Amino acid sequence: MLLKASSALSLVSPQKEALNPLFSSVSSAFPPKPSLRFSSPKNDNGVVVCASKNANNSPLTGVIFAPFEEVKKELDLVPTVPQLSLARHKFTDDCEAAINEQINVEYNVSYVYHAMFAYFDRDNVALKGLAKFFKESSEEEREHAEKLMEYQNKRGGKVKLQSILMPLSEFDHAEKGDALYAMELTLSLEKLTNEKLLNLHKVANKNNDVQLADFVESKYLHEQVSGTLIKCCSMGRKLSHDGGHILLVT
Repeated sequence: MLLKASSALSLVSPQKEALNPLFSSVSSAFPPKPSLRFSSPKNDNGVVVCASKNANNSPLTGVIFAPFEEVKKELDLVPTVPQLSLARHKFTDDCEAAINEQINVEYNVSYVYHAMFAYFDRDNVALKGLAKFFKESSEEEREHAEKLMEYQNKRGGKVKLQSILMPLSEFDHAEKGDALYAMELTLSLEKLTNEKLLNLHKVANKNNDVQLADFVESKYLHEQVSGTLIKCCSMGRKLSHDGGHILLVT
């Protein structure tokens, strides 16, 4: 709220007539007492508050209350059509598009892991431990996608789901075997996901979106490196030694 100084100490009308005295002389026996009056300024943008000894004196000082002047620029940013989000603030189109791309990456990786779960759960493959691992990994990647979708909505963006590629249904490998081959593929997918997350973080920094950068760092990057990648490397090493093969991690 702006408080603008005005030459008025008496609340008077433009014709200098008192409109509504709050305090006035009780009787002529007493000296004139200060009075407080209200009047509307010519531009109708506020109220002039003034006080004086005599109600009909010319105004000397006063204050004009002009509420909400400070937020006029922000009010101009409020959308007037229902298709636009009220929550969107300093959220660029580049960041919105990068989040949608990452959502697609998470869903594609989840789809591949789900296919691996189905493969290792077969009765003629019967590697129940790997089947459980890939089922949990698929659910985790889907949760990552849903978390990004929720964040997109919180920032006022629009989630746009893209096509998901059909994954492989067979993971047997003549030299490495199915378990080691699947784990090497998993490690490659996790590295790809980490690279895409770094790109999303780069887009956030480029657009000075500190909220998105903090979200990616706290919710994804730390977990991606210290959790998923380390787990894949450990399982791959065990499988490579058991099978007589060496898993090169670069």
